[in-house]
Amino acid sequence: MATTLDCFTAYDVRGRVGESLTPKVAYRIGRACCEVLSASTMVVGGDARLSTPELKRALMRGLSEGGCDVIDLGLTGTEEIYFATAHLGVDGGIEVTASHNPAEYNGMKIVREGARPVSCDNGLLDIARRAEQDEFVEPVKRGTVRAGSVLNAYVNKLIDFVDLGAMRSLKLVVNAGNGAAGHVIDALAMRLDGVGVPLEFVRLQHEPDGRFPHGVPNPMLPEQRERTALAVRQLGADLGVAWDGDFDRCFLFDEHGTFVEGYYLVGLLAETLLRRQPGGRIVHDPRLIWNTRELVTRAGGIPVQCKTGHAFIKARMREEEALYGGEMSGHHYFRDFAFCDSGMIPWLLIAELISVTGQPLSQLLAERIAAYPVSGEINLKTDAGAALAALDAVAAPLAREIDHTDGISLDFGDWRCNVRRSNTEPLLRLNVETRGDPALLQRATRQLVTLLTEPETARRFDPLQPQGVSS
Repeated sequence: MATTLDCFTAYDVRGRVGESLTPKVAYRIGRACCEVLSASTMVVGGDARLSTPELKRALMRGLSEGGCDVIDLGLTGTEEIYFATAHLGVDGGIEVTASHNPAEYNGMKIVREGARPVSCDNGLLDIARRAEQDEFVEPVKRGTVRAGSVLNAYVNKLIDFVDLGAMRSLKLVVNAGNGAAGHVIDALAMRLDGVGVPLEFVRLQHEPDGRFPHGVPNPMLPEQRERTALAVRQLGADLGVAWDGDFDRCFLFDEHGTFVEGYYLVGLLAETLLRRQPGGRIVHDPRLIWNTRELVTRAGGIPVQCKTGHAFIKARMREEEALYGGEMSGHHYFRDFAFCDSGMIPWLLIAELISVTGQPLSQLLAERIAAYPVSGEINLKTDAGAALAALDAVAAPLAREIDHTDGISLDFGDWRCNVRRSNTEPLLRLNVETRGDPALLQRATRQLVTLLTEPETARRFDPLQPQGVSS
């Protein structure tokens, strides 16, 4: 009898272990992937969570009993699965991970051949339906499971993005958050040391530990940033880097230990890559745009706006043959990395940029932060329907431009905002930016928060001198 599975999201599989996600469910997902993806060979890896080994074994059993040969890559980050799928030319890959979610959660990120994402509009719903039905065609023969590794080839690919000869002596604080990033840092450090690249790595929370004794590896949470920031300041490091659990996102700290908003890194990385390949297209999300568009245009590139989310960004990059794509949430996508996101390539590029320019990261970003101050993403627990209706009724009529690429973006000339529903949580996400006016940023942000959290009181909205919403 079919059973409804509620661990499927728009982009991946994610659920509480022992409740919505169990070894039985993992097995059924494996069987379903064989049939939906018509897969004869797939790569599988997993993060450091305590539940990952059992779920991964069940998944691989489902794949092999469905007739698919499995290459088990062991402990991996998501981008290692992306790389392996494209590099080995197999039919797909699955990373068992819940990324930055709490320890009691787990999930799966699934790609098909060429590391193309499997999401709700290109196969994930079919996998969900097949797994729910729990009725599978018996294969002509069962598949095999064998251990494998692409670590050396993957490290080669990472360092292809930078000029090792340009690197100068830098001290880096690297915080794996007890997630899966540690082994890649070690492999990179060994390779760089072997060719005389003078990078010094100070490792924090380096060993994988699925209990997450120092808290969930999610540097988007302010409380998860302080240890990295403090180490940078105390040790006089040139750069701090922290990752989420499956390290497909990296987060940077400048030489003062100041957390760098991902928005500014998008522009900096785009500008850096365009110097090498002028005229390229750069895909960006619609939450914050002015700095990115200005830098891309100035560097001779073409900015392309796309809906937020890795499946949308990757698809648009392939359509545009885009050089690079970036989201303010810490996802950075590279054409020459199978159009996939990497949490390792960005910090390597920034380390090279610091080396070449002789400027610290704070100096590289100072002008841009002053030119386009931002609110940072504000998550609001509110009645989303009423809040968006109030925004449409009270604020939208006064905007110079309105865009619905993702949620609603309103441009008032000297400032703009984006409001969108979260894809994963019952929240509204608000972002505000201005043209060089921090005071206006504070007033506009305060007015919007009031409008969205108290929509029943909204009567008046003043985009020129936002002082708050009046009843």
